[in-house]
Amino acid sequence: MQEFIFANEPAIRLSFFLGMLLIMAGWEFVAPRRPQAIPRRVRWPNNLGIVVVNTVVVRLLFPMAAVGLAVLADERGWGLFNVVSVHPAVALIASVVLLDLAIYLQHVMFHAVPALWRLHRLHHADLEFDVTTGLRFHPVEIVLSMLIKFAVVVTLGPPALAVLIFEVLLNAGAMFNHGNVRLPLGLDRLMRWLIVTPDMHRVHHSVLVGETNSNFGFNLSCWDRALGTYREQPEAGHDGMTIGIDQFREPGELRLDRMLTQPARGSGTGYAINQRDKNR
Repeated sequence: MQEFIFANEPAIRLSFFLGMLLIMAGWEFVAPRRPQAIPRRVRWPNNLGIVVVNTVVVRLLFPMAAVGLAVLADERGWGLFNVVSVHPAVALIASVVLLDLAIYLQHVMFHAVPALWRLHRLHHADLEFDVTTGLRFHPVEIVLSMLIKFAVVVTLGPPALAVLIFEVLLNAGAMFNHGNVRLPLGLDRLMRWLIVTPDMHRVHHSVLVGETNSNFGFNLSCWDRALGTYREQPEAGHDGMTIGIDQFREPGELRLDRMLTQPARGSGTGYAINQRDKNR
């Protein structure tokens, strides 16, 4: 099984990526949550362009992906689940949940440390909120995220299948919860007890600092509720809230070349996690 997963991991991930992107794009066209002032033809080529850049960077710098590292950890006996004997199903479920917790904590860290916020704010500087926003990250942030993920995999020793499931869920979840899609309010309230919904995560993309520093989860919503970072609704409502950050509000900043240089421009302060109660 591990050999099959390792050999087919790129194809599996690409299939889920393209499938989810098409589903969300179609859903946004049929039932958008908010009108968008900036057309897709302006934003999407640049947001998808940075996906291409990130893919090339990752493939060049990391010949072995996280799934491959999990296979190696199993062979070498690295990590908790390769030392402690537990039922395979327990190891699988626990690994997916703990990897999701690690991503939540990483996300908080990228808001709390000014140098890391300089990288992460590219994700928040999108002036609209849709499926491609969930793919918009600076290449240096992607590299650091990979290194953090590698450290978690070596420490945890998760099954390779768990890593693959987690990465597919993380990618699909990011596209889902960044979707400009309309869900019935009752269904949204029910779903967000388990997973992060678009309305829940949209609050995180508010221009208000106290709202930006809330709702950090990508897949499971329990971390925000348990650790005190949950905010139910934006102050101005979903139709009235402003997406983005105070910096980089010119439409020209949506160009790929401008996005890549954003970490070197402007102030890196103002969004530290200890300011999360501002504007609340």
